[in-house]
Parts: sequence; C-alpha cells; structure tokens
Amino acid sequence: MLKTNDITIRFGGLTAVDKLNIEVKEGETVGLIGPNGAGKTTAFNIITGVYKPTSGTVEFLGETVSGLKQNKIAERGVSRTFQNIRLFKEMSVLENVLIAGKLRMRSNLFHAMLGSPRYRHEEKMLREKAIALLEEMGIADLKDEKATSLSYGKQRKLEIARALATEPKLLLLDEPAAGMNPAETMELVDLINNIKTKYKVSILMIEHHMQLVMNICEKIWVLDYGKEIANGIPEEIQNNERVIQAYLGVE
Repeated sequence: MLKTNDITIRFGGLTAVDKLNIEVKEGETVGLIGPNGAGKTTAFNIITGVYKPTSGTVEFLGETVSGLKQNKIAERGVSRTFQNIRLFKEMSVLENVLIAGKLRMRSNLFHAMLGSPRYRHEEKMLREKAIALLEEMGIADLKDEKATSLSYGKQRKLEIARALATEPKLLLLDEPAAGMNPAETMELVDLINNIKTKYKVSILMIEHHMQLVMNICEKIWVLDYGKEIANGIPEEIQNNERVIQAYLGVE
C-alpha cells in the first residue's frame, strides 16, 4: 500500500531523514519508533506532502505521490493526526469532523448556494457520519462543545475522528497516546484495533509508549538520527542491540 524509496530530506547542512525505506501492506499496523529527534515526524511530513523529499520517492497504491500537494494526497486516501494537536480551536467538536468530511462531498459551491436537494442530502449524510465517528470515539455527548474545552486525551480522539472523516485507506497516527493516562492508553489499543477492522484502514503510527507499540503493531521500523537502524516484528525489535543502544544512549 505504502512504500518509500530511499527518501531523503536535508535542511541546510542537516540530513533529517536519510535514505529511508518503509513498507506498509494492506491491513497492517506498522510502528515507526526511535529516540526524540530521530526524524519520525519528518518522515510523516514527507509521506503526507508537507515536505518534498530532497531525493527519493513515496509510492501509495502504486502511484508516486511525493511532490503532490497535501490535499491531493489526502484525496487519494492518506490521512493523519499530528504530534502537536491541530484542531480548529474556535469550532465545535462536531464542526471539526464535518469540515474534514467535506473532502468527499461531490456537491460544489453552486449546489451549496442554491441549497439543492443533492447538497442537502450530502450535508445530512455527512452529519450522520460525523456523529457516528464521535460515538465511536466516545465523545458524541460533547459534540457542541468547543474543541479546546476537551481534555487532552479526548482531543486526541477527536483528531482521530477528524482523520477518519476523510475516508482514508491509510491512517497515520503521530503519537496518539501522548497525554493519555495508563487507562486511556490501554483503551486506545482497543480503539485502534476496532478502527482498523471497522473502517478497513492500514495504520502507520509513531509512538513512544512501547507497550502500546508492542501490543498493536505487526511490524516496526526504528530510526536514529534519520536513518533506519532496524525493522522487524516486535519480538525482534525488543531484543535488537542497536535499538537498545539508541534508546539508552550506550555503546
């Protein structure tokens, strides 16, 4: 489904990601881990079109998407959450999800101005879908609250709902457990597994919570200073000496 081919990006004299090759197959949950500053979010930014790689390419469903604008990559079925929550702060919880869902609306501005039956039907379906997503996240009762009034953990869930509203085939989660307490983190494991099954999405996730990663990912890639130092199943990663050295900072 997703394949990066030696993607590299340089900022001045700094190489933030160096010849990275990641693969995500249909139906997989894949982890991308590494110490702080390893280049994980930068890799996400390349995959989703925030950055254009200095060299290398990103393929999604057999098509080269590196160099496309972010909205064009989203239209092809790639959606994401962010390390630092980026909700529409002045909008309600429901409005945050509705605005993402408009990516899939077929009605145009002309239909909206006329209030055509087609537009009204799509708006109705969009609202029903948005509420269903909020129910999936357990926050439907807060739909009319301002997004910023939610607890940090619930804001994370709202970001996931908003990403799902674009009907992705591949969902990128950037530290979804950040700010969550242990109980919320364990709930997140069930939530991600349910999302994967119900919405038939593949998942690529960055996460520092190792128990979550080991419980949920079928395969894991490890970065350090922008370079891949290991990839494999969770058991292999747990026992990999280079991974242990990177995390503990020992030789």
